[in-house]
Amino acid sequence: MSDTQPVFNIEKIYVKDFSIEVPNAPQVFMEQTSPDITVQLHTVANPISEGIFEVVLTITVTAKTGEGDTEKAFFLVEVAEAGVFQVRNVPDEEMEPILSVACPNILFPYAREAISDGIVRAGFPPVILAPVNFEALYHQRMMEKENEPRIQLQ
Repeated sequence: MSDTQPVFNIEKIYVKDFSIEVPNAPQVFMEQTSPDITVQLHTVANPISEGIFEVVLTITVTAKTGEGDTEKAFFLVEVAEAGVFQVRNVPDEEMEPILSVACPNILFPYAREAISDGIVRAGFPPVILAPVNFEALYHQRMMEKENEPRIQLQ
């Protein structure tokens, strides 16, 4: 294999941070209503050394009922699933899609499992996150960047 061949390797996958809160226990376990579930995703990629990157996919799942003064939180779970990836000999224009799409696609099943397990261990039925189209999210983010107003100095 020559030194100019593209390289993409998973070096390590790990949970970087994990937290779960059940602020209204034990009363929340007596609730008869089903909570509203919200999911937030965030990814960040940082270079570690030449051709080595850490990508972190953070997923926050919140379950609550009511609004305003009557709002009651069931739980809040957040996991930062991380991976160390080796990416070498890849054209610059392909680097961001790899780090923003391919790497989070690899990390997502691990994060989904950690979230589901944490919620069950907290005493709630499992929450199985639906698959995420990271490619569509990436393209949406690129479109938003293109539409941002440009500041012009005169």
